[in-house]
Amino acid sequence: MRTRWLMTASLALAAALGTFSATAAFATDPLTLDSGYVTDDVGVLSADEQAAVEARLLELTEKSDADLFVVLVDGFTSPSDYVQWADTVADNNNLGPEQYLLAIAVEQSTYYISAAQGGPLSNGKLTDIEEKIQPLLARSDWDGAIVLAADEIQGDGGAGALRVALIVGAIVAAALAIWLIVALVSRARRNAAIRERGAMPETPDPNDPFSTLTDDQVETQAGSALVQADDAITSSREELGFAVAQFGDGATAAFSSAVETANTKMSEAFDLRQKLDDEIEDTVHDRRAWHIRIIQLCDEIDEVLDANAEAFDALRKLEQNAPQELERVRTERAALQPVLAGAAPALAALSSSYDAAALSTVADNPAQAQERAVLADRSISAAADAIAAGRSGEAAFAIRTAEQSVAQAAQLSQAITALGAELKTIETQAQALVAELQGDVATAQQLPDTGGAIATTAAATNDLLRQVQADLSGSARSPQRALEALTAANTQIDAAIAQGTEAAERARRVQQMLEQTLSQANSEIRACREYIETRRGTVGSTARTRLSQAETTVTEALNLRTTDPEAALALAGRALELVRQATYSAQADVEAQNPQRYENAGWGGGGLFGGSSSGSGGSGIGGDILGGIIGGLLSGGGGGGSRSSSRSSSWRSSGGGGFRSSGFGGGGRSSGGRSGRSGGGRF
Repeated sequence: MRTRWLMTASLALAAALGTFSATAAFATDPLTLDSGYVTDDVGVLSADEQAAVEARLLELTEKSDADLFVVLVDGFTSPSDYVQWADTVADNNNLGPEQYLLAIAVEQSTYYISAAQGGPLSNGKLTDIEEKIQPLLARSDWDGAIVLAADEIQGDGGAGALRVALIVGAIVAAALAIWLIVALVSRARRNAAIRERGAMPETPDPNDPFSTLTDDQVETQAGSALVQADDAITSSREELGFAVAQFGDGATAAFSSAVETANTKMSEAFDLRQKLDDEIEDTVHDRRAWHIRIIQLCDEIDEVLDANAEAFDALRKLEQNAPQELERVRTERAALQPVLAGAAPALAALSSSYDAAALSTVADNPAQAQERAVLADRSISAAADAIAAGRSGEAAFAIRTAEQSVAQAAQLSQAITALGAELKTIETQAQALVAELQGDVATAQQLPDTGGAIATTAAATNDLLRQVQADLSGSARSPQRALEALTAANTQIDAAIAQGTEAAERARRVQQMLEQTLSQANSEIRACREYIETRRGTVGSTARTRLSQAETTVTEALNLRTTDPEAALALAGRALELVRQATYSAQADVEAQNPQRYENAGWGGGGLFGGSSSGSGGSGIGGDILGGIIGGLLSGGGGGGSRSSSRSSSWRSSGGGGFRSSGFGGGGRSSGGRSGRSGGGRF
């Protein structure tokens, strides 16, 4: 802490009382320093030089932990030793450890820096400063020597510190500039990336092929797909015209429908493109979504046209090999006949075993198969006539019709036998589920059923089992309906069993916890009862009341032990809580009346009536009663002053004491307070 203001006040006071006036004497006794940093008793400094030196020493004070005072005199007397003289001036002017005095005897050519012990500069540093200013003093460069000493004390001459500060500032400024440039570039790149990405998701979605494309990429792909799809539709229209001329309207009806479908989708795509190009501003999300929809529509157009192109190519191939293809279809039609013949008998056999609803999907299959067979026969005949007449396109269409009719007739006939196999499989599954449900019913009947819900579910399941077994053994069975009913019943009884099992497990846990809690409560009640009985002279009514309530509550829990275990468990828990309250209250009463609390308050070291004192756990009935009496006397008044009064004098120090002064003033400084180091000398 700076003490310069105290010193200034001291010097001002000294000046008011009468300062030591400078004389032209050759030697000077220790003097009082002027109010500034420099006391020029010789007048060797001009006004400008002294002002500059004062400014530099003030800067030293502000920028370092040290002060430098300077005194210039003709010579040193009383004492004549320059070290003692400088230290005496420093002590007389109350300079502190951080305050140094540069004493210069101009005529004697002697100088010295006085320093107190514990200052911020080492003796070696002071000697170094003295050596550096000695040449300047020898040249009578008094202000230069003082400024150099201040520079050295401050470190690197002040200017060096300024240079360091400037260098550090330049480095910091450069770092900030680099950081700013990097930040601006990074932000520009981020903004560019954001603009480029647009509405593109930040995290790609594996199920979305467009999630890895930017908005520009989606837009480019949409434009390309739109052009390709429009060209494909144009080509398909041309192909359709040739097909109609070659095969007729009937043969090309499916192709015409496909082209119309493609045209519809193309119109939707063009509408979206128009919305993107109009003057209404759209959001980036809308634009991205519309571009993606255009791509999807074009993909759908491509799929429709490709599928029909394959069929169209197959028809052309059929035209080129019409005679051979006709013979192939005739062979397939001949092989169909036995299948058709067995369709009706197979359906009749199923009808004798299963309900009509179970056979509804194949009830008209034999008739439908016969109609397809008749259509195939007519188409085969028409194809033969067309081939004979040289109408290859018409022949190809007739062959394709016959081919499809034969395939459909075979499929209709085979569906009857396939359904029969499926019904047998379903029956087998139903029978297995019946056996499983019977086991579930037996399990459910063994579970606890407080509300009767499990019994109700088991009874309903039994009724359903009887109905299903009758249905599965009759002549008009419906395996699908039976399996559906059994599945629903299985779900219900499984839920009931799960609920019952959970209830049984919960009841087991409740019973287990009840037994544990009752055992613990009984144990703690017994211990609390014994504690109170052996200390009844000190235990009050609260503990006894809580103990009585605990015992009553345990009795209530025991009465409900078998009829309502959950209520019994709650009561047992309450009893445990009450007995713990009783125990705590009883122990508090005993502790409050325990005379051991006062043994160290001035009553002596042993027990009240001799012997050693027992622990706080209990001193017997006599001790507890006496403890209660003593506690009452002490807490209710009845003689004696405050306990703290007996200690009032124990905090005093045995010595004279007092605080040690460490600042300006006080007992004053002796020359022994300065370092008395070897240094300085002549210049």
